[in-house]
Amino acid sequence: MSPFLAGVLQLLALVGALALTYRPLGDYMAGVYSSTIHLRVEKWMYKAVGADPDTGMRWPAYLRGVLAFSAVSLLFLYLLQRLQGGLPGSLGFSSIDPDQAFNTAASFVANTNWQSYYGEQAMGHIVQTGGLAVQNFVSAAVGMAVAIALVRGFARSRSHRAAHAAGSPDRTGELGNFWADLVRGVVRILLPISVVGAIVLVACGAIQNFAGIHEVGQFMGGSQQWNGGAVASQEAIKELGTNGGGYFNANSSHPFENPDAFTNLFEIFLILLIPFALTRTFGRMVGSLRQGYAILATMATIWLGFVLLMWWTEFAGHGPALELAGGAMEGKETRFGIGASSIFAVSTTLTSTGAVDSFHSSYTGFGGGITMLGMQLGEIAPGGVGSGLYGMLIMAVIAVFIAGLMVGRTPEYLGKKIGTREIKLAACYILVTPALVLCFTAASMALPTPANSMTNSGAHGFSEILYAFTSGANNNGSAFAGLNADTQWFNTTIGLAMLLGRFVPMVFVLALAGSLAEQRPVPATAGTLRTEKPLFTGMLVGTIMIVAGLTYFPALALGPLAEGLA
Repeated sequence: MSPFLAGVLQLLALVGALALTYRPLGDYMAGVYSSTIHLRVEKWMYKAVGADPDTGMRWPAYLRGVLAFSAVSLLFLYLLQRLQGGLPGSLGFSSIDPDQAFNTAASFVANTNWQSYYGEQAMGHIVQTGGLAVQNFVSAAVGMAVAIALVRGFARSRSHRAAHAAGSPDRTGELGNFWADLVRGVVRILLPISVVGAIVLVACGAIQNFAGIHEVGQFMGGSQQWNGGAVASQEAIKELGTNGGGYFNANSSHPFENPDAFTNLFEIFLILLIPFALTRTFGRMVGSLRQGYAILATMATIWLGFVLLMWWTEFAGHGPALELAGGAMEGKETRFGIGASSIFAVSTTLTSTGAVDSFHSSYTGFGGGITMLGMQLGEIAPGGVGSGLYGMLIMAVIAVFIAGLMVGRTPEYLGKKIGTREIKLAACYILVTPALVLCFTAASMALPTPANSMTNSGAHGFSEILYAFTSGANNNGSAFAGLNADTQWFNTTIGLAMLLGRFVPMVFVLALAGSLAEQRPVPATAGTLRTEKPLFTGMLVGTIMIVAGLTYFPALALGPLAEGLA
């Protein structure tokens, strides 16, 4: 079987599996966030934090809950790393240095999971399972909670009965309860699926233990050592929660994390499962499944287009070596091949996952640019768990506003007017991340010391730094490789980019949700833009590509485009 045909068959199998789970999972999540019943274990959690899950929150209170919980998580994870040397199960590893501890804490709390360290040589079992794995769950649940809050802002319906059926708050301006959304996201969605995912991975060969460091053989006059760990359980939530932080430095190309071609495809499935299904949840909660299908079609169009584009650039290798290998095999596992590696690379950069089964720095010039552009779109196709949906809805607001300007009428989306306040909040949202990426990249290239971390010079070296800040600010976490990011400059600046890129946009999302929730829905007229039609889907795709292109084209021209054309 040719490598290309193998890739096509895997793509078809992946699409089929996602299609089978789309409806039941999407409807289930809508039921979870609309439920008025609290499980016993959930009641214990509410009591532990002193929260009343039945108290509605307006957007400032919801935001305070998000920021307070994340701040406590940041402090806890930082201290856990700083105290690692004195903790049991540390495997003899010393405490983490302050700058790296800050970077790692910011990374996992922001759902980025950027790693400037060798996991198997730095983190013991307590930090891995009690710190990093826990944040994989709760940081993903925070993103889902914010997305649901925005959906509730749109779902304020025409009557109390309709609002109650959609899971929308009863009083004007309320977005639900953050603590209830957080706990339910972990207990009812992420945890059960992760348990099943971990069992599948263990059955296929991923390791799951608390073994210490042991010698596995003599090589070239020295010994090679490996340590065990609860790898399968962390791998499952790493992909499901679009986190991406690997137990080992090689991430999902390591056979302990990703043993064979089936587990590779299964991990891609976990990455895409919730982000795509959330569009069904959105349609169900706003009372129009066709609106959810329109958002799904937009995400799927971009994702599939990027996969095909990546195949074109990676399979079209020129020269005898590339032709004999069937394409550009440098940096890719022979277990997976170009087809599956390309699907993984596109999926992980179009979501906020950041896990890798191949090294993006070794892709062709255009291939590396595709992975970078996937993040620069805002990781919305389908994006991270929660962040992909609210990012796409922000772009839908922008698209509706542009359409309103074209026909000379007040823009509306889902029965809500997009006025001055709403468009300002949406505009601020889409400006935050590019400002962080471009400013930090420019500073790193201008200062004398940061450039010393580049392994390569020229366009590829510039791409290493541009990719690092693109990954950090967009909460992706994947690395281009070749850049020594374990320095005080990069640990600090990328840490700041991750925190600001995660939580500042959430401020604008929740403020927009509050503004929409306070509005009375306006009835549709003959001049209302039909946002559930293919025409709007095409317009939304165009808006996304134009906004990203105008923002990042000069930087891309200095890096991957220059390298590809050379």
